[in-house]
Amino acid sequence: MKQFLRRISPKRAVLDFAEQWRQPTEHRWPILGVAAAATFALFMLFIPESQRIEPARPEVIFISTWEDGRTQQQIIASNCANQQLKDALEERLAQRAELRRDIYMALGRATFIDVDAIEAEAQAERDRESEEQEAGRASLSAEAAATARSVEEFCASALEGSLG
Repeated sequence: MKQFLRRISPKRAVLDFAEQWRQPTEHRWPILGVAAAATFALFMLFIPESQRIEPARPEVIFISTWEDGRTQQQIIASNCANQQLKDALEERLAQRAELRRDIYMALGRATFIDVDAIEAEAQAERDRESEEQEAGRASLSAEAAATARSVEEFCASALEGSLG
């Protein structure tokens, strides 16, 4: 392979081309035209086709898992049930987090780490976050605070039929 590549020289290729071009042949221009056309055709194969029209809009099919004629009471009852499920899930996640904290504290004590100091810092951080949340709730306007109700109060009044 090295011997073959040694015989190839760009300088020699240019000189060979110039020598062939200088020879008077009657087919020089037609051959040049065919070579240019073949090169142009090859390049056109690699250029992507342009899109001349907008693609057709997809047909959207909406799938609903609820009944068509649900009443406001049914919607509220469904939302309240989902909220209760969400609250139960959050409570379970909080229990799991507490269990995880206890496991890590036991591991830390077993490896002689001062877990009480770490827990104090973490508790201070949690207290700070809860204070920020309380401050955000306290910043509600007096009118919004007067109309604000808990989820249980809202669900109870909505299921009774008084949405006021």
